[in-house]
Amino acid sequence: MHLNTLKIINFKNYEEQEMAFSDKINCFVGNNGAGKTNLLDAIYYLSFTKSYFNSVDQLNIRHGETFFAIHGSFQRNGSLPNQVSCIQKAGIKKQFRINTKDYDRIADHIGQFPCVMVSPYDRDLINEGSDVRRKFIDAVISQFDKAYLDSLIRYNRLLEQRNGLLKQFAERRQTDRGLLLLIDEQMMAPATNISDKRKSFLEGFSPIFRHYFEFISGGKETVSIEYDSQLMAGSYLDVVDEAFPKDQSLRYSSAGIHKDDFVFNLEGYPVKRFGSQGQQKSFAVALKLAQFDFTRDLIGFKPILLFDDIFDKLDPSRVQQIIQLVDNDSFGQVFITDTEPERIRRTFEKVAINHRVFEIHGGNVDFKY
Repeated sequence: MHLNTLKIINFKNYEEQEMAFSDKINCFVGNNGAGKTNLLDAIYYLSFTKSYFNSVDQLNIRHGETFFAIHGSFQRNGSLPNQVSCIQKAGIKKQFRINTKDYDRIADHIGQFPCVMVSPYDRDLINEGSDVRRKFIDAVISQFDKAYLDSLIRYNRLLEQRNGLLKQFAERRQTDRGLLLLIDEQMMAPATNISDKRKSFLEGFSPIFRHYFEFISGGKETVSIEYDSQLMAGSYLDVVDEAFPKDQSLRYSSAGIHKDDFVFNLEGYPVKRFGSQGQQKSFAVALKLAQFDFTRDLIGFKPILLFDDIFDKLDPSRVQQIIQLVDNDSFGQVFITDTEPERIRRTFEKVAINHRVFEIHGGNVDFKY
């Protein structure tokens, strides 16, 4: 699968730009702040229906304008191109279309044109709270498992209702345990499904991740990912029942699969506390490349790979290995950003592979070669 063309209007710092891409490697070069990462984010939008960096869609509208639009033409395995569009108008619900037809549910688009983003922000997977790690795992599984995505949506809606009830109980100083139990019983099925699939996912994902960590780091350290869930101690209903007194005090739900975590270890110790910056960086990139492999094996074709500021994460020899993997057809279409055009030129002198280079400056895109 690859992206043939991209057109953006009033997206972030761009007024209007249109680009045609190589089906192998595309490089965006320019100074920091020029808008290189914004182009990757536009591609990410067409895959995941949202920004990788900013969850509030309307904040991605160019300053002073009333809407943004992103249009892309995807092609898969020689089939006819699919035209995908995302349109966000100020104060109006986001529109998402494929071949001019609006989706009944935007969530139905997830997984149609998968991509993997490798970004400097990936260090947050290690250093931030459990919610960041859950979102990563959920995004990976949701791209190929619609039942999992539906369970997440249902669970989160019920969780919002449950938290609303807990707040009402506290304000009215009157508790209806039976009403809360009705919601708990509805949450049990999606919670159990999510927990089981997270556990199963890690069994298949972990060996791929360990392979890529060794590839990137060049070392032999032992790495692992542990699933930490309250449901390991009992059924969902038992777990939330035991937490009920605490929930009353806190006015929100303190137990459930929305509190799950994934513990990242290096040599048996949390990489967050004991890993060097280089080891943490290798850990984060390995997670993303494992995501690529895992997704490819399940869906039967290669996702698009987005590398933001690749030379900040990998030394030149590792970058060369990544390029070689593209040449060997292990990876499909790749987009790369870098601040040094000369470094990009030197990289491709060593590998004769189809590529295009675009120079980005002040919200403008110039095709160089």
